[in-house]
Amino acid sequence: MSELVVSEIKRKYLHKLAQANKRIDGRAFDEYRPLKIQTNFVKKAEGSARVELGNTKVLVGVKLEMGEPYPDSPESGVLTTNAELIPLASPEFEAGPPDENAIELARVVDRGIRETEVIDLEKLCIEPGEKVWVVFVDIHILDYDGNLFDASSLAALAALLTAKIPNERFDLGEDEPLPIKNDPPISCTFVKYGGVVAVDPCWEEEMIAEARLTVATDKNGDIRAMQKGLPGSFTIDEVRKIIKSARDNGARIRKVLEKTVGR
Repeated sequence: MSELVVSEIKRKYLHKLAQANKRIDGRAFDEYRPLKIQTNFVKKAEGSARVELGNTKVLVGVKLEMGEPYPDSPESGVLTTNAELIPLASPEFEAGPPDENAIELARVVDRGIRETEVIDLEKLCIEPGEKVWVVFVDIHILDYDGNLFDASSLAALAALLTAKIPNERFDLGEDEPLPIKNDPPISCTFVKYGGVVAVDPCWEEEMIAEARLTVATDKNGDIRAMQKGLPGSFTIDEVRKIIKSARDNGARIRKVLEKTVGR
């Protein structure tokens, strides 16, 4: 992603709005943009989902193929996550191999799925040490207007929760749902700029952000992961408020996700 210099006029404008307790799109600082989740968007994938978070649009496809397990986990399936930031989605994105931003996005989404054990990888073993299911999660950014972490994470979860193991394609019997072990964590991302902290940053807010914090919570509101970004810092009081907002917003987002996937 090329460095984009935000004009000083725009920066001062957003800071002035912040001082007046306002955001550029009229939202409250703890308010998400409208969220829409659509599953089974790609019919030939084992699972897929399209998420719209405001004007940010993300498509995730899940494919399963047979492969070899890792030597240190011979009885577990394999999860691999990739992200593609196509130039069509934003003038910031450049063609070519994944850059550091695409790699970071893929790692954050992958870590959220892997470390909370959303998928029961042990149930994806076909022949111990020889053959397992490899789960490919491919993230495609269709339109970038801020907060790719939350949009991509939601799309990946929705795709996985509705994915099928393609047994019929390999003459192994009937297709069956991907084994889900734990309820998925819901990530909420916050940025700090002009002395305020805002959830679900739009593009303009991300471009002037001094610090970023993503908090993932489970169904009980317990923290499952935290990811800090950018060189700025948060005060202890700001972190407390962020955690509370992450729990509140996470509960609302979870309801939308569960209703969409039928859980």
